[in-house]
Amino acid sequence: MTAKKAKILVVDDMKGMRLTLAVTIEEMGYDVTGVEDGYQAIDAVKKAHFDLIFMDIKMPGINGVQTFREVKKISPGSVVVMMTGFAVEDLVKEALEEGASSVIYKPFDLEKVISLVQSVLKTVLILVVDDRTSDRAVLSEILKTKGYRVSEADDGDKAIRMVKDRHYDVIFMDIKLPGRDGVSIFQEIKAIDPDARVIFITGFVLEDSIRQALEAGAYPVAYKPLDLENLLTLVEQTVSEPTP
Repeated sequence: MTAKKAKILVVDDMKGMRLTLAVTIEEMGYDVTGVEDGYQAIDAVKKAHFDLIFMDIKMPGINGVQTFREVKKISPGSVVVMMTGFAVEDLVKEALEEGASSVIYKPFDLEKVISLVQSVLKTVLILVVDDRTSDRAVLSEILKTKGYRVSEADDGDKAIRMVKDRHYDVIFMDIKLPGRDGVSIFQEIKAIDPDARVIFITGFVLEDSIRQALEAGAYPVAYKPLDLENLLTLVEQTVSEPTP
């Protein structure tokens, strides 16, 4: 399976700026949507997942920082880059402190924009699937500090919906999930995206079904409590291997 084309959202009330950026990114081969204000941006994110969002800070209605907050509630895995042509350092600082990836200034340096898009979208994308909030948060934070982009799911059905929407390079899958076990979720994920690399997480002894999953293409099992050094080594080995 070929990874889905990355989707990018450009939010700017100035049509010329919006079109300039959109056309530049489209020429790189990405799927670009442009909207003119924060309300339209929120509606767009409710309808589709965007890997990367360029968000103007100064807009009518609600500003870019307010829009950013709402967007991150809906799509926490989206990378948001703030844009500004004004002296709004307080808003810039606020956005960065709340998790915006970076800021670019107008008029655009298109070479820097292209470099930024490439650097964001080539970053390894990881999905952590675990119903225990604390375990999920600890693993996600460690992975983020190592430069990986991380999304989270607290159950298998949500994980399946997310995999249908985009390609994840590595998926950490807790075996004991509410409702459906991690092995059945793994089987469905591999049917959707055979290129996804799945690493099981468990605090239990391996069962026959898990052994079968490993034979079907899952990667080695990580045991709880997690040895984070070994786990990070496993991630590096997994993403460096050629796709089966």
